[in-house]
Amino acid sequence: MPSGGIEGVNNKGLVIVISGSPGSGKSTIARKLARELGLRYLSTGSIFREIAKRRGVSLVELGRMAESDPSIDLMIDRRTVEEARRGGVVIDSHLAAWLIHDIADYLVYTKAPLMVRARRVAERDGMSIAEALEEIVAREYSQWRRFKRYYGIDVRYLGIFDIIIDTHTYGRDEAYKTAIEGLRLAVSKDLI
Repeated sequence: MPSGGIEGVNNKGLVIVISGSPGSGKSTIARKLARELGLRYLSTGSIFREIAKRRGVSLVELGRMAESDPSIDLMIDRRTVEEARRGGVVIDSHLAAWLIHDIADYLVYTKAPLMVRARRVAERDGMSIAEALEEIVAREYSQWRRFKRYYGIDVRYLGIFDIIIDTHTYGRDEAYKTAIEGLRLAVSKDLI
């Protein structure tokens, strides 16, 4: 479906957000959606990683720094909102859906059991499963605390999402097909 998008719909202005915890498969789905729909791709995780790299700290350390320095998250969040307002983007982010649910056309939440996610992160980042598990738990807790403090939002509330996909139950291809089918339904619902 390269550049063809959703049949009968102009996808160029779509704003799609794929959220979920580390290792849940959100980036895989988001990159493929962006490529196949001809939309821009924005990864807030990549921005966070770049900041950590520039500062010479780990993701967990940067998360701890962000707990006392709101400017880190606020800069990323401002950029995310700006990109969403431009339209024509798939945003891959742990938290953006709660910020821009009123701008987005389609919100997807990906999930998988913690140990499955730890194995995925360990493989992706070249670390042990124990290290990945420790990092995931620390990052999720830090993100939850920061979002609650900065915005008063509890990211455990999933009622804003159009669809929740368990990427462990479904394989990679099935999860993507489920995301596309959900997009078709969400977009057609708005046209009726």
